Amino acid sequence: TTHSAPGEGPSIWRRHGWQHRGDSTDAPLSSGPLASDRRVPQDVAALEYRAPHLAAASLAFAFPTPPAEARLLDVACGTGLVAREVPAGTGMGMGRAAMGGNGAASHRSPCPPPQHYDAVTLVGALGEGQVPSAAVPELLRVTKPGGFLCLTTRSNPSNLRYKAELEAVLEELERQGAWRKVLAQEVERWEKATSEEESTQGTGYISGVVYVYWKCPVPPLEEG
Repeated sequence: TTHSAPGEGPSIWRRHGWQHRGDSTDAPLSSGPLASDRRVPQDVAALEYRAPHLAAASLAFAFPTPPAEARLLDVACGTGLVAREVPAGTGMGMGRAAMGGNGAASHRSPCPPPQHYDAVTLVGALGEGQVPSAAVPELLRVTKPGGFLCLTTRSNPSNLRYKAELEAVLEELERQGAWRKVLAQEVERWEKATSEEESTQGTGYISGVVYVYWKCPVPPLEEG
């Protein structure tokens, strides 16, 4: 069954003062190019790539009333597709300034300070040959206690090994009490498949999943 992500991200975020920072850190958060060239938006439209909208809606469902001037970090932002799902006027900030002619980051951004962002997104870059699953703890580092993290990955055959590794990391962090899972939204028609081998049950699409986690507050130190 195909599920749609809960909530309406853009309509909810328009009512709040998100400050969107669309830059990404090169290490250890990401590796490799963030976008191939200026054709990416057109290619995304042709593939019916829904991850940015689904992620925005899922995050808004989990975090419908962010505090005033809440900060959102979009990691591996590429051409800024996730930013288009947040209200006009928040802008891409350094994210657009950091992009070169080929759409990739043109310089190394400084690592964000710890516990700095109210929400962190990593959409479309958690996959084989892209951002390693070992980078997830770094996302937690820059998220404020009580903040939210929204991650996505694909469920097509060539990404299943990576997906299993990623979910093992997510589950271990939850076991350690670092965060709690808010939702894991499976979506069958994630985007159009580029081959029959990648298609989900002959639908012509590949499937994917949106994860939203809540970072647990730091427990108080015990005296004595």
